[in-house]
Amino acid sequence: MAARLASSSKYLSSSIIISPKVTPSVSLAFFSTNIVGESPVLVRDYIHAALYDPEHGYFSQRSGSVGVLDGSIKFNQLDGRRAYLKHLDAIYKQSDTSWFTPVELFKPWYAHGIAEAIMRTANFSIPLKIYEIGGGSGTCAKGVMDYIKLNAPSRVYDNMTYVSVEISSSLAKKQLETVGQVDSHLTKFRVEYRDAADQKGWGVEQQPCWVIMLEVLDNLPHDLIYSKNQVSSWTEVWVEKRHDSGSPQKWRLVGGLWGRRVAVPGSMLDLGDGNYWLWNSSRAEAPQGRRPQGIEAHGLPWFPRMVIFADGSPRRSELSELYKPVEDSLIASCMEILDLAKDGTTHGSMASSVAKSIWAKAFPRPRRCWLPTGCLKLLQVLHGALPKMSLIASDFSYLPDVRISGERAPLVASKKDGNSSDHNSYLDAKGDADIFFPTDFWLLERIDHYCSGWLKPHEDNSSKKGKKRRTITLDTSSFMEEFGLPSKTRTKDGYNPMLDDFKNTKFYLSVPTHNTK
Repeated sequence: MAARLASSSKYLSSSIIISPKVTPSVSLAFFSTNIVGESPVLVRDYIHAALYDPEHGYFSQRSGSVGVLDGSIKFNQLDGRRAYLKHLDAIYKQSDTSWFTPVELFKPWYAHGIAEAIMRTANFSIPLKIYEIGGGSGTCAKGVMDYIKLNAPSRVYDNMTYVSVEISSSLAKKQLETVGQVDSHLTKFRVEYRDAADQKGWGVEQQPCWVIMLEVLDNLPHDLIYSKNQVSSWTEVWVEKRHDSGSPQKWRLVGGLWGRRVAVPGSMLDLGDGNYWLWNSSRAEAPQGRRPQGIEAHGLPWFPRMVIFADGSPRRSELSELYKPVEDSLIASCMEILDLAKDGTTHGSMASSVAKSIWAKAFPRPRRCWLPTGCLKLLQVLHGALPKMSLIASDFSYLPDVRISGERAPLVASKKDGNSSDHNSYLDAKGDADIFFPTDFWLLERIDHYCSGWLKPHEDNSSKKGKKRRTITLDTSSFMEEFGLPSKTRTKDGYNPMLDDFKNTKFYLSVPTHNTK
C-alpha cells in the first residue's frame, strides 16, 4: 500500500522531506492484542495482521482513506510554493479521512513518466503486459494506459494487458471504476483480488513483462532480530500475549434488562461459582440460559434469557517480545544477504574479534535490526512466476522523526480527532495505526539479485559469471527529469513540488539481461 503524504505545511518545511505521517481517522475500538492468539507469532505475522487482517486490519476496510482528486492540480496557475501548500491544505481539509499518493497528487504526469520509462525499454515485438502490485485507487493504471494509447503505436495499445494484483477488495472495486472512465481500457484491464506474495495465485509467465510497485515496499511485513550486545548471537523476535498475573478480575453485577451499563466486549463476567464467562458482544445474554450465582444478593430479578449488564475491568492482556534462536528461513536468508552471522560475529581478524568482545562486555549495547522479509518473499514469488519481468518500484528511502529503535525501523502513526500522532512502539498498532518502513535501496538491489539466482553470499559473484539483472536507483527528481514532463508540475516562480519535495524518495529499475546461467 502507498504511504501517506502530509496534509499540513508542518511536514513540508525547509528540510524538504516528505513525511508520510497523516493517516485516516477511525473510530474502531479494536485492541491489538486480539491479533495475537495464545501462541506467539513472528513480528512479520503480527504486522501483516495489524495491516491486512480482514476484520481489524488497517487497510482492509478503508477504501475511503485513499484520496482521489476530482481533477489534476493546475500547477502552472499557482504562484509558487506557498500557493501550492495552501492549495494542498485546502484539498486535505475537504478530504479529512483521505491521504494522497504522489501518483494522485501529480496525475497524470507521474504515471506518464512511468509509462515513458516502460516504453523506452519494452520489446514491442511481443504484446505488452504490465502487472501492478497494490494499485491503490487505479490512478497509475489509468495514467499509464492513457499515455500508451496516445503515444505508442496503435498495435501496442490494442494488444496490451494490464493486471492489478490487489489485496483489498474495496480498492479492487475502486480501480475498476477509475480505469473504466475510458471504455477501451476495460477490455485490457483486470483486477485480481489476492495477495501478490502468495505463490498459489501465480502461474509461470515466460514472456517478458513489467511489474510496477508504487509505495508498496513500505507496508510489507518486516521481521526483527535482536542481540543483547555487540557480539552476542542474534535472536529472532516473536510477539506474544501476556496476561496479568493472578485470578481474572471479578465483576460486580449492577443491572438487569433495564440496566444502563454495558459490558465491554471480551471482558470476563464472574458467574459466582468460580467460573467466568467471556462476553462476545456489547450486549450478551447469559450463556445457554444459565443463571449467574448470587444474583439475589444484588437485588436483581431473574428470568430466562435475561440480558445482564456489569461493571468492572477485564483481565488485561499486553503484548511483549519473545526472543528465540534464529531458525526461520526468511530471516536466515535476509541475514545471509546482509552478511550477518547468526552468532553475532563479523568477518575480521582474531585480534579485532577479541577487542570487540572486551568492548561489548565493558559497554554493552543492545542491537535491533529490522529485516525486509516481506520484500524478500514477494521478490522470490515474482522471480519464480515472472522470470523475465522488468521491475519499477518507488518508495521512501528514509523517514524523518522515527521513534522506534533499530536499523530500518518503521514509523507507526495514527490519527484521532483530526490530530496525527506517532507511536513509540510497533506493538501500539491497534487497527487504527499504519506501520510503514523506509526502503533500503542498496539492500533491495541485493535481494533482487539474490532472488534472480545470481547473488550467492560467501561465493564469488564476479562480473564474469554474468549478472541476470541490470539495475539502477534514481532520485525521484532524476527519474522524472529523464522520463517525465517536469514542466507540467512547475509553478509560476519555478518551484516544482514533484522535483523539490521528494528528496527522501527514490525509483528502482531492474531489467533482465541475457545471462541465464
